Amino acid sequence: MRAVAKIHDPSQTNAVALKAYARIAEAWALSIKEAAALADMSESTWKRAKRAAFAGELTKDQLLRLSAVIGIYKSLELYFSSPLAQHWMTRPNTGPLFNGARPVDMAIEGGLPMILSLRSYLDALRGGA
Repeated sequence: MRAVAKIHDPSQTNAVALKAYARIAEAWALSIKEAAALADMSESTWKRAKRAAFAGELTKDQLLRLSAVIGIYKSLELYFSSPLAQHWMTRPNTGPLFNGARPVDMAIEGGLPMILSLRSYLDALRGGA
């Protein structure tokens, strides 16, 4: 029996991640500036990246950010009802992690570590911790 190895195509991974992220940015009503900053891209790169024909490469940091944001989106959709799930990232939050700031602003300011903290926070809420 002969095993066939799957060949990993980074461009396909990038395309899927960017398509999902573009849908999330739209669902959360993020501005171009916010969506670009959250993904650690310039606004002009984000405008190109959200098109289906984008041929650029994403850094590991950018892929991790997109993956974590997708996880945040999934947690919000599972934990909260529809209107709150869509607006949670862009509403001021009085929780101890946010001190009245919007989660999206905290994620942009704190970069990947804060994005991962947000994901862990939401996963803990969803898991009952």
